[in-house]
Amino acid sequence: MTTLDALRTAPLFAQLPEADLRRLAQMAEPLSLAPGELLLREGDPGDAMYAVVSGELDVTKRSGGNEIQLARVGAGTIQGEMSAIEGRPRSASVRAITQVEVLRIPRQALLAVFALTPEAAFSVLQVVLNRLRSTESLLREREKLAGLGTLAAGLAHELNNPAAAIRRSVSSLEEAIVARDGLRPPAAVTELEPAEPAPVLGPLDRSDRIDELEGVVGDSALAASLVDAGWTPGQLESAFVGLSADEASGAAAWLAQTNTVRALLGEVKTAADRISEIVGAVKSYAYLDQAPVQRIDVRTGLDNTLLILQHKLRAGVDVMRDYAKDLPEIDAYGSELNQVWTNVIDNAVDAMDGRGALEVRAEPTADGGVKVTICDNGPGIPPEAQARIFEPFFTTKAPGVGTGLGLHISHTVVTRHGGDMSVDSKPGRTCFVVTLPAHLPIQPSRQDQTPADRPAEH
Repeated sequence: MTTLDALRTAPLFAQLPEADLRRLAQMAEPLSLAPGELLLREGDPGDAMYAVVSGELDVTKRSGGNEIQLARVGAGTIQGEMSAIEGRPRSASVRAITQVEVLRIPRQALLAVFALTPEAAFSVLQVVLNRLRSTESLLREREKLAGLGTLAAGLAHELNNPAAAIRRSVSSLEEAIVARDGLRPPAAVTELEPAEPAPVLGPLDRSDRIDELEGVVGDSALAASLVDAGWTPGQLESAFVGLSADEASGAAAWLAQTNTVRALLGEVKTAADRISEIVGAVKSYAYLDQAPVQRIDVRTGLDNTLLILQHKLRAGVDVMRDYAKDLPEIDAYGSELNQVWTNVIDNAVDAMDGRGALEVRAEPTADGGVKVTICDNGPGIPPEAQARIFEPFFTTKAPGVGTGLGLHISHTVVTRHGGDMSVDSKPGRTCFVVTLPAHLPIQPSRQDQTPADRPAEH
């Protein structure tokens, strides 16, 4: 097959006049690839496009450390046209699966043909738009799964701590109960309680109190437990009146073990309450068992999001909340707004490398809506990147770290609510501002909606 024939079979050039096709063929360079060899590498400059003459190739994109297959292509397809047209880095990689023959068409040659033949530019535009829709749809689903992965990782981390605390406490509780049941104090001792709840003592005062009680019970460990329960030397001396030394020692041990049992039960209750709080936050975050559109308080969504991302914040991020007391409720797709807060806060933590200050503010607007501002003290976003920050597939992260869809999806969600999302950034301070109206705008009928306009399906 000649170079001219190879270009003629590509749908991209089907409408190209013969003269322009010949001009393009003269500037095309034939290349051969062995199986496994890369044709395009994600992140490399977009200096050319390629017409596949024969063979098969895989198109992949890195996301969250994984290589995601977008398509398998063969003869007659064009690869790399989007980045070549824009002159921007490759958004995906293309690798040969079999022996492959391609034609390399330099960017300048392509632009020269576009300048001479508008029909060629229109034909390329159709192919680019179709490919963009297909890729965005696939990566949107991937972004949802990545969001679920972030949520699951956070939940696993947050639930593991109280669950581990319960396991430790229950194990110790069994030992404490066995030890207490092995003691036989006088019946009157089993009804004794400290006169007052245990006070909060400083290290020195606690040490002095332990020394005093040790003189009464004869054991420093028992004395420490009794001090933590609220016992004083005077109370114990009064309680042990009439008891022999051995009886007094046994009574003290029983009281100490009883305090240990109560303390361990308190730890179990605290951990169980924490689990209940986390589960409640997740149900609220996802709006489980609720209608898609709710009258919501955005403060609840922001707090639930911060709780779910606590595993990332705890390492070194100081969170400052500033919520207006008179903040009105608004009509919204609550779970979708929570995705917005998750994307913005997660990006802020990544920008600060997990250490810094995060500000979350919510205030009313003059028309009864809500304005949410989320700021971080990271390195900032370059001015040239700010203009494109909400574009699909655009990311300031290294190739493969993100899909470049998080902020695009967030912007789409806010726009569908009739709101506005903007960014203001300089070195040392980046703020994302989301303004939402009190009521949702009237939505177009489903057949008039684009995929980006339609409500997220859960």
